[in-house]
Amino acid sequence: MMISNSNTEHRRAPLSSVHANMWFCVCVCPSVMASAMEEFQVTVHTLPAPTSGTYSILWLTLIGSEGGETPPISVNAGANQHHLLPGSACVVRVWSEVALGRVVLVRLRLEARMGFPDLDWHCRGVEVRRLCDRQEEEAGLHHQGAEHFPCSRWLRSVDGDVELRNGDLCLFNSETVQTLKDHRLKELHTKQQHIRWRTFAEGVPHCVDMTSLKELGPNLSYTRQSPGINLQYLRGFPERAESWSSFTELETMFSHNGSQNTVAKYVQAHWSEDWFFGYQCLNGCNPLMVRQTRLLPPNLSINSDILCPFLPDGSSLDQELERGSIFLLDYEMLEGVPANVINGKQQYLAAPLVLLHLNQQGELKPIAIQLQQAPGPQNPVFLPSDPGPDWLLAKTWVRCSDFQCHQLSSHFLRTHLLGEVCCTATLRQLPEVHPLHQLLMPHIKTTLQINIQARGSLLAANGVFDKAIGCGLEALPVILSRATERLSYRSLCVPEDLADRGIHTLKQCYYAHDALRVWNALHRFVSGWVDVYYHGDQDVKQDSELQSWITEIYTHGFLQLPHSGCPQSFQTKPELCQFVTMVIYCCSALHAAVNFSQVDFDLWMPNCPAYMTHPPPQTKGMLTEEDILSILPDVNSTCSLLITLSLLSQPAADYVPLCHYREAVFSSGAPRRLVEKVQAELRAISDDITDRNKKLELPYEYMSPDRIENSVAI
Repeated sequence: MMISNSNTEHRRAPLSSVHANMWFCVCVCPSVMASAMEEFQVTVHTLPAPTSGTYSILWLTLIGSEGGETPPISVNAGANQHHLLPGSACVVRVWSEVALGRVVLVRLRLEARMGFPDLDWHCRGVEVRRLCDRQEEEAGLHHQGAEHFPCSRWLRSVDGDVELRNGDLCLFNSETVQTLKDHRLKELHTKQQHIRWRTFAEGVPHCVDMTSLKELGPNLSYTRQSPGINLQYLRGFPERAESWSSFTELETMFSHNGSQNTVAKYVQAHWSEDWFFGYQCLNGCNPLMVRQTRLLPPNLSINSDILCPFLPDGSSLDQELERGSIFLLDYEMLEGVPANVINGKQQYLAAPLVLLHLNQQGELKPIAIQLQQAPGPQNPVFLPSDPGPDWLLAKTWVRCSDFQCHQLSSHFLRTHLLGEVCCTATLRQLPEVHPLHQLLMPHIKTTLQINIQARGSLLAANGVFDKAIGCGLEALPVILSRATERLSYRSLCVPEDLADRGIHTLKQCYYAHDALRVWNALHRFVSGWVDVYYHGDQDVKQDSELQSWITEIYTHGFLQLPHSGCPQSFQTKPELCQFVTMVIYCCSALHAAVNFSQVDFDLWMPNCPAYMTHPPPQTKGMLTEEDILSILPDVNSTCSLLITLSLLSQPAADYVPLCHYREAVFSSGAPRRLVEKVQAELRAISDDITDRNKKLELPYEYMSPDRIENSVAI
């Protein structure tokens, strides 16, 4: 479908009553049309949803493969007493005095009816059936089958002319009718005028140039049905701009909000234990940071002798490094970032380096924590043998740093912003008839609305980042730009990322096991889709629309950073399949892993503090466990953040599971067979995850396909 801005007079201005009567004679009275060359029966369908109808007048024009077109006819005005009601099917006869050839486009235009509200109309589609002329009837020929022109979207009077084509997907080089080639070009030109890029922050992927849902329009916005979470026990604390008075008080708040959350209760019970610290690096909200290392960071002030007590008997640090049992967390992107001011008080951030050891029981445990990047006497390395409060505070500082990187890099950048870039590029460079437009849009369309809303609330003045998170609005663009600078295409592709970080073989890394299975199922699905429409690598190379699409993503998403590894063009089908799989995975499965886990791991606030009220410690042995509480976030900001995370972590009541599609293009033929196959694979993965989780003390469910939403919709 395309919205046209043609200046042709009969497309722009309402028809006068004289013209209407004339078209009534031409289009409705068969006696007048004895010499007509072609006759058509056209059926206009309205979606059955209750608000889909409109009072407005609908004008319809048929456009043929030979370039001719019929004059516009009113579907529901004048002699045609049809009404565009929900679920209606309005049938009209259309005659053409010129040979149209095959009808290739149907042009629709809504015109507000005098004295009635100008309501949007949800068109389901149009059917066009060519009727036999007299000679054909005398020869005993029957009516031809109907040609379907799907729409399935809202139309508005302000849109002007809207052109529909049949539902057959194809590449530009496969078009045989010049009218349809021109239609593709006009569609993209119109979209590019409406959907433009703008800079969100320097060094950060660009975003769509819109600030309100009204600009977005009805076809790119959606209504999310909330399951109705109870937030009663988190409200009522806005005046308490003070530390929690005791862990008992914090536990009282938690008991009213986490008693039904089995994961949160487990977190509360084990948050201070070393093995659980390592478990969260693999299976918590942010499983994207930890990596195997065979070399010590040069700025980590540590040696083998200091770490020997925490390694297996008879082993050494060098041996463990060579064995591949040493892992690293490095939060260097936070170095020197200005911290927020919350409740009128300066807050603090750290940029830790953490060494972890994979022991013989398969547990990943921290063995050294340095809270700042530069070594020195005022930047001690904390060890498991240090006094309990010191070691606990060091781990808590790491969890605070992880919170910042999780929210902005792993979550917002890799799922929300990447999805928005791909959606904007798809709308601007791939026409709706392009097979990849149809495959991708169910997975990326919702990113525009949710990101516009986030920029206007969560990431705006007086939003949660401003009032309750350590990095705040000043540091937000700094961290995002650093994360973008460090973002690599390989890290977005699951097989390469897991192998590069050395976590693909870890028995207890359930995220890695599940992610790889989901990725492989999606990759087979995408490869099958690409095989239907691209017969060889040459088709990929010659697809000018596809090449413009990836160029736009490289330019506006990866900011033309050559070291990112993002392709600047596609030369082969495997390259294309991997990139499309990456987009779908990041906007569905990855988002499920890093978003819907948040409230489970953050509800017990000391496990994931959003900021720290004192600077990182420069000495050891001066701390009590109660002192830790005074360093953690205040009461009001704790509850404000938990309200937000609770809302963001709830799947919608009407959510669409991974690889389930409501669009007509997936309902028949090869696309339907591919969908049925991938859905069967994903069901098998879900069943296996369910069986595995029955044996686990703490089940890992975030990557189960039946819990993965098809797109970033929250």
